[in-house]
Amino acid sequence: MSSNWDTQLASLLNELSDLQRHSLDVLERKRRALAAADMEGLAQTTEEEGRIVERLQTFVTRREALLEQANREGVPCRGLRELAGAVGGGGFGRKRQLLEATGRARLLQVQALTNWMLTQRAIIHLSQLLEIIATGGRPKPTYDKGESRQRLESCGALVDQEA
Repeated sequence: MSSNWDTQLASLLNELSDLQRHSLDVLERKRRALAAADMEGLAQTTEEEGRIVERLQTFVTRREALLEQANREGVPCRGLRELAGAVGGGGFGRKRQLLEATGRARLLQVQALTNWMLTQRAIIHLSQLLEIIATGGRPKPTYDKGESRQRLESCGALVDQEA
């Protein structure tokens, strides 16, 4: 029984490791594409992210099935680390795999946050550009007395108001 658990756990951890490495690669390419405003690169990474999500869903289903099987067989565990500890999980090699997976998970979080920050910067930049275009480069005064407001609204626009 122990070797069966060890084999299943090893298979799952190898799949997780491969999935994490692929995700890190895609996030790195996405970061470079965001920084360079490479729309084609972003489109490619978006497609790959979709495939990664499908693989992740399959992985989660396998993980849940393994944990449910362990609970049915009297090995109480809530996660892979607990399962590895409960069944003796291959000794030092399995513990090293679990630690590496944890480290890569943290790195994935940092990469995702970095990409989110780059995206937010781009959104703020575009928002500021739209504001400049909309106001003709001049902010509207907070307090205005009719005539000057009308004068500001009729000039400085990139598109003629009659259009």
